[in-house]
Amino acid sequence: MSKEALIICILARVSAIVWGAPGGGKTSFMTGIAAAMKRHLETVIASIREPSDFGGLPILGGTQENPSVSLAPPAWAVRLGEKKNGILFIDEASTAAPATQAALLRVTQDLVVGDLDLSDSGISVVAAANPPEQAAGGWELSPPMANRFCHLDWTVDATEWVDGIVNGFQMMEPREMPDTWEDTIPDARARIAAFIRTRPEILINVPESEAQAGKAWPSPRTWDMAARLLAAAEAYGASETTITQLMIGCVGPGPGTELLSYLENLDLPDPEEVLKDADNFKMPLRGDHQFAILSSVVNAVMRDLTEERWLKGWTVIERVCQQGAVDIGAGAARNLMLRGREAKKGLPTPATQLQHLVPILQEAGMLPGSN
Repeated sequence: MSKEALIICILARVSAIVWGAPGGGKTSFMTGIAAAMKRHLETVIASIREPSDFGGLPILGGTQENPSVSLAPPAWAVRLGEKKNGILFIDEASTAAPATQAALLRVTQDLVVGDLDLSDSGISVVAAANPPEQAAGGWELSPPMANRFCHLDWTVDATEWVDGIVNGFQMMEPREMPDTWEDTIPDARARIAAFIRTRPEILINVPESEAQAGKAWPSPRTWDMAARLLAAAEAYGASETTITQLMIGCVGPGPGTELLSYLENLDLPDPEEVLKDADNFKMPLRGDHQFAILSSVVNAVMRDLTEERWLKGWTVIERVCQQGAVDIGAGAARNLMLRGREAKKGLPTPATQLQHLVPILQEAGMLPGSN
């Protein structure tokens, strides 16, 4: 596993689980990387915890006439909430009993512990696990639990270890993420959505094998995780090896490899160049490329929303519909209109473009008054 992959998961706040043999240095690495990132680290050993340690301890309150029950969070969760931007490290996750795993579901997905909501605290979640065959009393992760993580395999490099044991282990210094990296998530989602248009059968595919269901597999949730990590990795300047590990870690080896091959050959135009020459834009023939280009254009307009760019975005959509991609153009038009309204910037109605768009959409049966 590239240690860079785990750092990106932490920075992007996508829950990650690191699989490796006992004694491989996973816990030591987490201690070191938290110190290097200047983040508070809370280590919780899942194998010795009860469900109430994650779901909260029921506390009776209220009055005799109107009793109530609250779920008090444990001390580690309170400390994380106070420190902000911390890291929750769930160690020995694969030796946690099924009931404890069930209690962890809201923690790993929603960052809710008992009645304490940590979702706005900037917390990242990392778990460590030994493969069941290498863990005393180990369990396979339940499919709902496994599907909440990016799965990374921990390997120990002998050369690196020999050098470290003699000269001291050097901790990788994480770089800072650009402040605007999250602005690129919609573009990453558009590229992955374009891929799913070509392979809709792998949008969700729960493995039949218990062992495989306890690792990475594709679902709407993990495809969205993959999009977030793709945007983060590109903004971070990650290596191709790291991006490969992240994509496969989210959706599994087969779908992840297919996605990477697709992205390598996608070759989309820069949306800014499309907007500059909106009147002369020619749409490619492939539907998935059309979808990805229009999605990136809409995202580009909304990233730097001005009246001029707003109208040029509508011109591109108009051109696409005129060239026959009516269903894709209609979806982009709906997306741009809704997001433009939400921006509340007093944008003008694209009257000229709509004058040409409406008859096309009506003829295609996509507006009221259609035949």
